[in-house]
Amino acid sequence: MKVLLYTEGEKMSSKSGLGKAINHQMKALEYANVEYTRNLKDDYDIVHINFYGPKSYLLAKKAHKQGKKVVYHAHSTEEDFKEGFIFCKQIAPLFKKWLIKCYSLGDVIITPTPYSKRLLEGYGIKKKIYAISNGIELSLFKKDTKAKERFRKKYNYSKDDKVIIGIGLYITRKGIVDFVELARRMPEYKFIWFGYSPLLFATKDVKKAVKTKLDNLVFAGYVEQEIIKDAMNGCDIYLFPTFEETEGIPIIEACACQTNAIIRDIPIFNEWLEDGENVYKAKDVDEFEIKIKKLLNKEIPELGTKAYEVAKERDLKIIGQQLKTIYEELLKEN
Repeated sequence: MKVLLYTEGEKMSSKSGLGKAINHQMKALEYANVEYTRNLKDDYDIVHINFYGPKSYLLAKKAHKQGKKVVYHAHSTEEDFKEGFIFCKQIAPLFKKWLIKCYSLGDVIITPTPYSKRLLEGYGIKKKIYAISNGIELSLFKKDTKAKERFRKKYNYSKDDKVIIGIGLYITRKGIVDFVELARRMPEYKFIWFGYSPLLFATKDVKKAVKTKLDNLVFAGYVEQEIIKDAMNGCDIYLFPTFEETEGIPIIEACACQTNAIIRDIPIFNEWLEDGENVYKAKDVDEFEIKIKKLLNKEIPELGTKAYEVAKERDLKIIGQQLKTIYEELLKEN
């Protein structure tokens, strides 16, 4: 069995969550001893497609004609698309129709969570849909005292500074506007945002937020995952004010590092992250402010140890076996 892992426009997506998900796929298949290729010219039995572009669509059609199996990975939905860059909301209905057209070419569809699975089923897609996490590499993301020291030194934070981090592209959906407002409200704490996308494509509210100048606010730009790991260990709180996700890899990374996290209370997190059990949840800026202050003032307990259990269930070694099982079942259908 040989799998072609295909991601159209990979350079464009390399600094996004999709790029991270692709790297996780490769590592998961290596753990499961599944042979894979990235070369379109190689022979293969199954093509695993990770994007919805025209080249991906044509590749799926070609694979079917050659009698090969197609796994379509649904990383995107209309719901997470429409709160992105400028004009996304206006073209979201057309985007949804295109997604349905692409995803329906899969013999099976994989999507990261039961929540995104339900969304796709609601689109009327009739193919079998599996919910499989993007996973986490537990050998990399873990609690690490030295990583904490590296982070504090790199960004000039003292051991007494209370540091809150956020991660994501410069888009409305990621909650960056609320993140900046919280920094404005709480000058006694340090806020740092990791991630980048061109402001040319950002909405007005995001442009204004990113251009905000505050003494306690830093936009660190895109950084490699080693620095994200250090930041997860070095911060006091990982703040995830996102409005919509299909999963959200950084929250799994936070759980793996046993980092205290406060996330937005939205449906995607209902079945695996529990308020007051492994994370704290907030509905709006006011609630985020209250939870942040209570956590940093030790008025509510830290939850990092319990959060680690969430990451353990999503270890890439487990994800690799889940993908392998799907591939094998597909080939048996022949």
